[in-house]
This record gives sequence, C-alpha cells and structure tokens, in this order.
Amino acid sequence: MLKEAIYHRPKGNFAYAYKEKTLHIRLKTKKKDANKVSLIYGDPYDWKKKKWTYKKKSMSISASDDLFDYWFIELDVPTRRLRYGFEISDRKNTLIYTEKGFYPNIETDDISYYFCFPFINPIDIFKTPDWVKETVWYQIFPDRFANGNKKNDPEKVLPWASEAPALDNFFGGDFEGIINNLDYLTDLGINGIYLTPIFKAYSNHKYDTIDYMEIDPQFGDKETFKKLVDECHQRGIRVMLDAVFNHSGLYFGPFQDVLENQEKSKYKDWFHLHEFPVKDVYPPNYDTFGYVETMPKLNTENPEVRSYFLDVAAYWIEEFDIDGWRLDVANEVDHSFWKAFRKKVKSIKPDLYILGEIWHDALPWLEGDQFDAVMNYPFTLAGLDYIAKEKIDTKQFADRLSKSYASYMENSNEVAFNLLDSHDTPRVLTECGGDVKKVRLLYALLFSFPGTPCVYYGDEIGMTGGEDPECRKCMVWDEENQNTSLKNFIKQFIQLRFTEKAFTQGKLSIIQPKKDDYYFHFIRTVEDSSIHFFINPANQPTEVSLDCTSTNHVFNLWNQKKMPIENNSLRIEVPANDFLILKLQN
Repeated sequence: MLKEAIYHRPKGNFAYAYKEKTLHIRLKTKKKDANKVSLIYGDPYDWKKKKWTYKKKSMSISASDDLFDYWFIELDVPTRRLRYGFEISDRKNTLIYTEKGFYPNIETDDISYYFCFPFINPIDIFKTPDWVKETVWYQIFPDRFANGNKKNDPEKVLPWASEAPALDNFFGGDFEGIINNLDYLTDLGINGIYLTPIFKAYSNHKYDTIDYMEIDPQFGDKETFKKLVDECHQRGIRVMLDAVFNHSGLYFGPFQDVLENQEKSKYKDWFHLHEFPVKDVYPPNYDTFGYVETMPKLNTENPEVRSYFLDVAAYWIEEFDIDGWRLDVANEVDHSFWKAFRKKVKSIKPDLYILGEIWHDALPWLEGDQFDAVMNYPFTLAGLDYIAKEKIDTKQFADRLSKSYASYMENSNEVAFNLLDSHDTPRVLTECGGDVKKVRLLYALLFSFPGTPCVYYGDEIGMTGGEDPECRKCMVWDEENQNTSLKNFIKQFIQLRFTEKAFTQGKLSIIQPKKDDYYFHFIRTVEDSSIHFFINPANQPTEVSLDCTSTNHVFNLWNQKKMPIENNSLRIEVPANDFLILKLQN
C-alpha cells in the first residue's frame, strides 16, 4: 500500500457539513491500491469504562481518475461533532490512518491523534439555492436574440442577420424582443435566463461598462427591464445578470476623470496605474483585462470601489428582483471583495445564485464564503474532447470528470453551471463538425449530469459559429431554417429532467470503464430508484448488462418501455452514436 498517496484533511472538499447533522467525508488513495476502506468514528465525548465508543462504516469509491480513487461516505452526526479515522485494507495488510499518521490497530484509550470535526455550526454550512438544481438556463446575447422595438436601435444598426457578426456591428436586439419570445422559451422548457451584460457600454458585447447603474439605451429602459423580469417571474423563469466588476470600460466616468486630471484625479486609486501620465494606448501603462487598453482593471481593494460595486450589486436585486449574478473574470478579483459581495447580496435575497466565471480549479472560491458555483468548463472541455473531437477515450473522459467532480463539495456540484458552449466559445454544432448525432449525445450528457444545464441561444435549432464573434450570430426565427428535430429532442430531454427526481437530486456514481468499453456509464440514485445512463459515441453498437437482483422493474425512460429481465439480469444494446437511459425501481 502506497502510504504517500493516501490523503485526507478535515476541511474543504475532503470533510464538510452537507446539512445541519450530516457530514460528507472523502479519502484519496492510489488507484486500485486499497480494496476496502471503513470510517472509524464516534462522538469525542462518548466513553465507557475509559474506552472511546466508536462505530465502523464502509466507504465506497465515488470517483476515480488516472492516479487516485476517491472514497466517499455520507454520515449522520446527531451530536454534530466527530472524531474519526480510516481503516484501509489491501490484499495483505490493514492500516489505521489518522491525523498523525498510520497505526497498526484501532486505539480507544487515546483519541487525540484522530481527525477532528469539532462541531457543525449552522452558519458554516455551505448553503446553495435549491431552485437552481431544478433550473434549465438559456443564455441570451441581447443584441442578437430579437429586435422588439426599432425605436431604441443604435444609430448604425444593421438589418437583422444581414451581415456576419463582427466585433463592431449592431443588430438591434433588445428587452422587448426577449419579452415577445418568452412563450417560445416556456414551450422549450426553459425556466432560467442568463443575460450577458445589459448596462450602458460602448461595444455590442457590453463587457466594457460605461455606467453600472444604467441600462444600455439600445436594450430599452429600466421600466422595460422591470417588465421583462416580472413577465419571466410570472412564467416561473428566473433571471441572472452578468456583473463585470474586474474591469470597467474606457468611458467609465472615474477612468475618464483619471485621463483628464491624471495624478490629481480623486479616482486615481480606483485603478491599478503604473505611472503618470496615464495614456489610453497600446500597450497600456495600467492594468487591464488582458492587454486591452479599453478595459482598465478596477482596484476592488479600494474601500470606495468596494462600496460602489456592492451598491451596484444590491441595487439590481432590490429594485428589479433579479435572481442571480454571473461574475465575469471572477478569478482576477480579490477574495476579500467576493466575501463581502456574498454577505451583501445574500442579506438581501438569501436564495440569490452567485456564479463565477473560472476556467480552472476553483476550490478557493467554492468553500461556502464566496460563490455558489462556477461555470463548469472542465465538464465542457472534457465532453467536447470525448464526443465532438474524439481526442480522448472513455477511460480518459471518466478520469477527467471524476477528478473534477471530486474537487468540490456536493453542495456546489449540485448547482454547477454546466454548458456546452457560450458567447466565448465556438458553438457546439460547429465543434461537432456539423454532426447532429454528436450534439444529441452531448445534450444527453448535459441534461443528465449533476448541476444546472444551460443552452446557448440558437443551439437548440442547430445554429453554427466559430470563435467569437462568429458564435454571436443573430437568432434564426424562420422555422424553415431551424433544425426542429433537434429542438424537439432538447425539449423532450428537458421534460424528462423535470419528471424524474434523480436527474436533479440523484447522487452520482461514475462507473470506471473496462479496457475495451466504448461507452460511458454513470448512475444517479435517489430514494428507492436509480437511473443508469449509457453514452456510446462509437460508430458501432455495444452491448451492456445490468445486475437486476435487487430490482423488479427496469424502464427505458426515453421510449417509456418496460425492459425484460432474465435470470436477474438485463442485456441490451446501445446503438452507435446513441444513448440509453434505464430506470431501476423496486
């Protein structure tokens, strides 16, 4: 047994309070090194005859990657405090793993060397909004969705879809265009809208804010935005806005004051300036988003800046009752600001969804004091590499998803923002080389994996586009030019997600593929039923089998047919480039 590979720490994603009297505990071991792990646990004050009273409970492997197995247990803790260790066995030896190392036997006369979870304080529990688990998002790039009011069109607006999307062209999409098409979204099954920035800005993408307290005139006014939110809420649709607090636009008032007054500007400490005079040319002599001189980086450590942006965050919640904030370039803003941000917005609306844009390991932001979740780009990239680009095999795909999933607390995994593409990436159909079968497989994965799924506007009708700005085409409203078959497929999957509780609440188990397995197999379990998902991206069918000794009923959820069980087993074929969803229920 490789001791150096064994790891646990009573903090973060390895030990945390899931509920007020429930702990989640993980242990990491070398892959296929341990064949059994049990948790040794008890209340630290529970003694009889000078011996600690403990219990033992088996742990199970919830995920594995190329190097490690991740053992997991959900434990009820009535007294809310715990001392614990691990009994780890391979085929030859058994070791007791504790905070202070390894021991040959369980000791009960001294527990000071066991791991300690002192007390589950309710205020420390990572609480994420329950409604997010049940939400299917639709991302809208407002200028390109629908033009509902030509009176607010920008001066140089182009006729709808008359040209290819560019960095500097406008097509007049607005709030009224969204309002006019809410029935379309409701019919699709959407119950959450994520809007890219809507505040006054110079560009068509609006990530270069001029005024954080004003709506961009091309989208409408505050009264129209309020109507949009109200109309959404009447239909059971939540609304999430995009917050650009890492940087402003060049024409943001305080930065213009800096350019005008230089070192005499009262706003000079609002930004990260290298020297005077400050010049808005390339390369900039101030910190920016990337090296974009029109996007000066904000100094969120400055008390005035912090106060201003916390007021911005509060204003749009208090005045318009928005349901979420998506935080742009969230990893470049200081943690102190995000902790204050969470306290502020949650004090106004406790179930507000806080979503960070982070493309890499995000654990420092997902420990309960900053974001609820991040945009799940590890899920996106792994899915595209596996199905769209065929760059990795099933084992590598399972390893990557497992590692990502084991990196975070379940509280956050349940509301992870899963996506296939966005305004920042090529569209999914383009990534799939125009192969709709691959797109269907990716959506099957998106709608069935833990988290809250998002559809980028137009993907449901087969829109294409490469890197931005190509991925920001005008929405196609002519049904003759829509892939209605794909739209109906997505609509059916969304309905299935709302029908079966396991899709939104089921605990995840990723089944490690055998050497020659073409298909990816995972399970979502809730109460007395489990759903088995099989994704087969190969160009050939494959046969799968299920042990049915503990169940009497197996249903194919996609076609609603009952499956025949023979000799306590089910053998069935998964067609090439297709999927299978089987529900086992007692």
